Amino acid sequence: MPRINLLPWREQERKVRRREFTIAAGAAVFAAVIFVLVGKLIYSSWIDAQTEKNNLLKKEIVKLDAQIADIQDLENRKQRLVARMEIIEKLQRSRPEIVHLFDELVRIVPEGVYLTLVKQVPGQRKLELHGVAQSSTRVSTFMRNIDASTWMANPVLQVVETAQNSPTGGSSFTLFTDIVGVDLDNSGETTGKKVAAK
Repeated sequence: MPRINLLPWREQERKVRRREFTIAAGAAVFAAVIFVLVGKLIYSSWIDAQTEKNNLLKKEIVKLDAQIADIQDLENRKQRLVARMEIIEKLQRSRPEIVHLFDELVRIVPEGVYLTLVKQVPGQRKLELHGVAQSSTRVSTFMRNIDASTWMANPVLQVVETAQNSPTGGSSFTLFTDIVGVDLDNSGETTGKKVAAK
């Protein structure tokens, strides 16, 4: 005789399926939570590593900025020292110039011309010469001598007038002339080549 199972087998099967579904859903949720946590840990470790790199870069940038500032300061000091050296060299080169200039003045002043004032125009390579001459032709001779000089050039007569206070009469004059540099050899002697006034 066949046996008939009257137990509610469908209900039991449903319970089994529910239990399996609950276990599967729980496992999926657990796996998702684990995946999210692992992903979060990985991302946070990446972020921490990048933050460390950024901080290191910021520190290195600060160091480089300080080094750049030091280099710029050194460049400024170097430029100041180079400028000083150029001034010193220029002064060293022009030291014998004044001696040669006065020696040249003694040679080119013609007889009958007396200088009362010789001064350099401030900030320029020009001489201002005041003097008294027995006649205006002597002044012309003096100007021609200046043109032929190796240390002076371009004489410009500013004033020439009859000297009233001079017991010998004559003309008082004021003229300006450029100081021209001359190439010097190692001994300080002139080579005879004029250098344009600066």
